[in-house]
Amino acid sequence: MARHLITSALPYINGIKHLGNMVGSMLPADVYARYLRRRGHDVLFICATDEHGTPAELAAKEADLSVAAFCARAHDAQKAVYDGFDLAFDHFGRSSAQQNVEITQHFARRLHENGFIEERAVRQVYSPVDGRFLPDRYVEGTCPHCGYERARGDQCEHCTRVLDPTDLLHPRSAISGATELEVRETTHLFLLQSKLQPEVEAWVTRHEEQWPQLSSSIARKWLTEGLHDRAITRDLDWGVPVPADTWPQLAAEGKVFYVWFDAPIAYIGATKEWSDAAPDGENRDWKAWWYDADTTVRYTQFMAKDNVPFHTVMFPATELGVREPWKKVDVVKGFNWLTYYGGKFSTSQKRGVFTDAALELLPADYWRYFLVAGAPESDDSSFTWEHFAATVNKDLADTLGNFVNRVLSFSRKRFGDTVPAGHPAGAAEERLGAEVARLLAEYEEHLEALQFRRAAAALRALWSAGNAYLEEKAPWLEIKTDADGAALTLRTAMNLIHLYAVVSAPVIPATAAAMRGAFALPDDTATWVTAEQATSLDTVPADTPFTVPPVLFAKITEEDLESYRERFGGAET
Repeated sequence: MARHLITSALPYINGIKHLGNMVGSMLPADVYARYLRRRGHDVLFICATDEHGTPAELAAKEADLSVAAFCARAHDAQKAVYDGFDLAFDHFGRSSAQQNVEITQHFARRLHENGFIEERAVRQVYSPVDGRFLPDRYVEGTCPHCGYERARGDQCEHCTRVLDPTDLLHPRSAISGATELEVRETTHLFLLQSKLQPEVEAWVTRHEEQWPQLSSSIARKWLTEGLHDRAITRDLDWGVPVPADTWPQLAAEGKVFYVWFDAPIAYIGATKEWSDAAPDGENRDWKAWWYDADTTVRYTQFMAKDNVPFHTVMFPATELGVREPWKKVDVVKGFNWLTYYGGKFSTSQKRGVFTDAALELLPADYWRYFLVAGAPESDDSSFTWEHFAATVNKDLADTLGNFVNRVLSFSRKRFGDTVPAGHPAGAAEERLGAEVARLLAEYEEHLEALQFRRAAAALRALWSAGNAYLEEKAPWLEIKTDADGAALTLRTAMNLIHLYAVVSAPVIPATAAAMRGAFALPDDTATWVTAEQATSLDTVPADTPFTVPPVLFAKITEEDLESYRERFGGAET
């Protein structure tokens, strides 16, 4: 089978991420990785915390910790949340790891040797109050393009335009708030992207047909505007150091690489972390996934639209300039934004539902299903508590949970704790099998195409098919005149429950395990369901012992909604 490399956008280290971050990268990547594994593919799913840059220093200062101590603590806190969401990373690393330091420095040396990095004297914002040069995110001000008053010196969060600190109107220090700023001369390294534009453009042309329109349109916009040479070093105390063997003066000045230079390389660094962490007796070849692997590995990246330019244009430029056969992305799955009652989720402004708080309220599968079912693919989508409750109650509690509970409870009450036999399958079961096979193929097609909302709709339709069959056969009435007919209906419905357990696992893994665990099938090793199995619905034979699991999904009440709105807010702002 194919080998699939999957990465999701690196979550930044300064705090627990919100639901928008989850649905915009990590969760769909996890669903896809789980699906591919179940179809028999060799999958490596890699992520890491993005730990360099000014926000890490600012957050550490606010927490009264060293940056290293803050990042170590924050990494563990984030990983705990992702474990709680059942994200099945093969490795969740750190961009500050030594593996990434070494590979980043190697990339920089090679770019320099190939003539794509040069030193330039630049005029940079300096704060006499703070006694230091201010890197991009240490400067805040008004965006000259859209007028947003809290734009950062590297990018406007509102209009997503890339900026330089000197572009900002009414600039101020993010450290002290000082507005008495100066512009002084200093030296930085620049990546000569302008020289690489023709190669990047050719590379995008070869690959963009496989990308969603969102990703290709963003890449084209950047290429149309022209790639500019960009500084890749900063004046910070925390980051990947500029190697002294190549740039001794800059190293002596304490320059470090810009976070957007080393962060994409951290996918490779985290893969080497995974390799280096192999237990005794296990061989993990990290280079087999990244080096000279174009024909053997299919690489899919997941990220929100604000990260797309860096991975469709800027990092490919870096990889091309290195002049080594490093694996480049095949598909960039870009997502729009999930909003909160029409306004942006915001880590810095603490607006919206954050992932740790979400898990305090309800188990992960509630959130996983809701987010996948409403993934912001074609446009931005809005989170509201009312929509969340309606989705959970209708799809999870009524359509799936109620089906499982009433089938197993009714069968145990009338036929005991083993699957009843009853008549051979008839016309209704034949129609059901054909419909289930059709819907399963549709579900697979959407997952293969990375269309997550459509995949969730097909999964929901699979669950609904079971309810329609149950209503058609009405075993609670059937048993009064034809006990064997009722037994057939319940046996078929139990086979549907097992099928749901297998195919729902990429989206709701904990619930899938509970459904599957209801049946005592000692040789149950299936990872997926074939079209023939979907048609026949006979995986769970008669006389198989079963148990009734606890309620899979509790309904969200109006009282619950009131408490959620009171805690998190629920009005447009």
